[in-house]
Amino acid sequence: MWLDQVEALSETRRCVALDLPGFGRSDPLRERVLSMGRLADDLAEFIGDEPADVVALSMGGYAALALWERHPQVVRTLSLLDTRSGEDSEEGRTGRRQMAEQVADRGTASLVDGLAAAMLARGASVAARARLRGMIEATAPETVVAALEGMARRPDRTGLLATISVPTLVLAGEEDRLAPPAVAEAMAALIPDSTLVIVPGAGHMAPVEAPDLVNDALRQFWRRVD
Repeated sequence: MWLDQVEALSETRRCVALDLPGFGRSDPLRERVLSMGRLADDLAEFIGDEPADVVALSMGGYAALALWERHPQVVRTLSLLDTRSGEDSEEGRTGRRQMAEQVADRGTASLVDGLAAAMLARGASVAARARLRGMIEATAPETVVAALEGMARRPDRTGLLATISVPTLVLAGEEDRLAPPAVAEAMAALIPDSTLVIVPGAGHMAPVEAPDLVNDALRQFWRRVD
């Protein structure tokens, strides 16, 4: 997900993209529910004693807000990309659990067409579409099922936004249908020291769909806070 950012931004930051539990090359997941609190605790342990510029997208944003709630001392700045602070609606929870049933019966490849339509802008490039497919198909079904349940159970953390005391970038793709610009605008309005960026032509996967624009936004944000 972060290949373009790690390469382009390494001249200004030590960039580390980690595999969350069960994803990428991390160990197989044993838990039936991958909670946002578990992710936050793992992130805090990974970051260690030196506060970090935390950049997170979608589910990562849910985990990043849990990180701020549980371990604010490890966060130097926060960048929340294509995410939301609220909890799922009942309809949203039902949809996640139906998706989990689909994965259990038919595998992660069965998600590709539906997620591509939901997560990418209509004019997404061949490269963005191919990378999303690769990410989905490479993820173990048990990880997807546990992550879906963890997201379905996450609490509403909108009330937490006013407590964020570090500089925060809130970014959304202009064509994001899962966490649209209006959601980002509402979040930014509640965070005391926030910067709002809307990325033209991008959907829910802005770092993959419009890497140069996202990289520029992160550079400018970090330049402001350095």
